[in-house]
Amino acid sequence: MSRIMARRRVTRITLGSAPAVREDVLAVEEPLEIRVGGRPLAITMRTPGHDVELAAGFLVSEGVVARADELVSARHCASVTEENTYNVLDVTLASHVPPPDASLERAFYTTSSCGVCGKASIDAVRTRSRFGVERDDLVVDADRLVGFPDALRSAQAVFEKTGGLHAAALFDGRSGRMLVLREDVGRHNAVDKVVGWALTQGLLPLTGVVLTVSGRASFELTQKASMAGIPVLAAVSAPSSLAIELATELGITVVGFLRGESMVVYSRADRISEQSASTAATGSATVLAGAS
Repeated sequence: MSRIMARRRVTRITLGSAPAVREDVLAVEEPLEIRVGGRPLAITMRTPGHDVELAAGFLVSEGVVARADELVSARHCASVTEENTYNVLDVTLASHVPPPDASLERAFYTTSSCGVCGKASIDAVRTRSRFGVERDDLVVDADRLVGFPDALRSAQAVFEKTGGLHAAALFDGRSGRMLVLREDVGRHNAVDKVVGWALTQGLLPLTGVVLTVSGRASFELTQKASMAGIPVLAAVSAPSSLAIELATELGITVVGFLRGESMVVYSRADRISEQSASTAATGSATVLAGAS
């Protein structure tokens, strides 16, 4: 069994039936310490795999890097007290890139559910992106957009076995082609992994791209979309009020409750096609149904 999944003996209890002992498969969760130039920056709980992409995406979201040539190398190394467990990753930045400000350091580790916990200052969360998305002219066909969650779900190989991972994927908004998908116990880690992949491929800013996530659309994920230059964030669940406030401020389209043949568009509805005249108004949620 790989480091991504672990087998454990469990007892399944069903009312009216005898308990059954069997082997089950769990998604692995381990800490990853991210260092920059040998200096600890953050510890996040993640699913092992694609660690370089995770660290790269994390640095994009923190405003440290925005181009592939700004990140020279990344390597797993031993911690102070242990041999190399592949849970410590040291990143080397290009000589012209300033090191992360000390205010970005996490006072505590980030959990798999929260990527901004422990910020030294809440003001640091509103990192300014190098990429503005308000002028991105992407228009996504609603009948294409409703197919993204199924494409996301069908590509989740580890979720299929464990049922315990979030997923994030980047789709070309015009062709509908999936560019990349990553899974992780933390939804913010899954997003960092796809953004990190895009950075290493030299694709930032992600103009004309839709970020689709398997959970809810939080403030943090909206912020990460902004930092990568992504114009559309689509989620199968609900957004938060702060996510919509930020999206409206930055010109990002946020789609929530993307399920079956319907969706709710909370900001910049002009980027989603097949709308009636009454749904073109800004500043209010738009419900699209029967898109396909």
